[in-house]
Amino acid sequence: MKQMPVRQLQKSEWKSYCDRISNGLEGKRAEIEVAGLPIGDQIVAKQILIFGITYDPKDDIIEVALEGLDHIIHKPRSLAADEGAAGLANLEIVDGEGRKQIVKLMDPLMLPPPER
Repeated sequence: MKQMPVRQLQKSEWKSYCDRISNGLEGKRAEIEVAGLPIGDQIVAKQILIFGITYDPKDDIIEVALEGLDHIIHKPRSLAADEGAAGLANLEIVDGEGRKQIVKLMDPLMLPPPER
């Protein structure tokens, strides 16, 4: 399988990027995987409707809003977007404790162009 380009986002871009992708998530499904020591690899949400992803710079949290679940990531260290020709496939967020939180879309999201 061909590896998609991963784009590492600067913290200053997080809020606008999350807002941009949230606008296109209607009807999409996602799963969330958390990986790190000492918990290992765990799926915390599987093919659930996703409503949005937001970054709150004041409280330094990323919130992933899913049907029946608000997944909060505290003090994120990095945010990377896995974007290919078909669109956004997943986001990888490293939290304040070094765990990888992977938000995987069940089908890629075509992104609107960034606003200038």
